[in-house]
Parts: sequence; C-alpha cells; structure tokens
Amino acid sequence: MPTAEAPQHLCLDRGYDYDEVRETVARYGYTAHIRTRGEERTAKVQLPGYRARRWVVERTHSWLHRFRRLLVRWEKKVNNYLAFLHFACAWIAFRAAKVIG
Repeated sequence: MPTAEAPQHLCLDRGYDYDEVRETVARYGYTAHIRTRGEERTAKVQLPGYRARRWVVERTHSWLHRFRRLLVRWEKKVNNYLAFLHFACAWIAFRAAKVIG
C-alpha cells in the first residue's frame, strides 16, 4: 500500500480517463498518471516531430505473441506453459542485450 514516505504511481492510458477511475485510484492512495483524451493530438500539433509512445505492456505482448506456442496455447499442463513463457521472456531479454542473434 502506498504511504507518504513511499508513494506509488499508476500510469494508465486514455481508456481509463474517467472520474470513477480517478476516484478509485485516489482512494487507494496511488498517484495517477492518466493520459487525457485528445492530449496526444494536441502534442502532435504543438511539438514538431512528436511521435506517439507505444506502451511497454503492449510492446511486450507483441514480442510474446511472436512465439506461436504462447499465442495458441497447446500445453495442457500449467507448468509446461509457464516454463515456455519463462523461456520466451529470457529469449527476448537476451536478444535485447544482444547476447544472441
């Protein structure tokens, strides 16, 4: 739980730009960072060369979906699926660190 000494931030995209969500986030003590609707459009007009930032979670899902075995779950046992998920994450990390091709 967030405290005054250790505040916690919560970043959300514009799909969560509602008063109910902001109230819930504040009730749990988090500092909300929610993109407002139209914010990206105005930044694009005001800042030359502005490019939209792709969220980390969406990018990671895209990387994981390149592994067909994760996209279409063939394994019946949870441990086998989890092992391949860990393998895929390690593969992605090694490629990002340029350890493997």
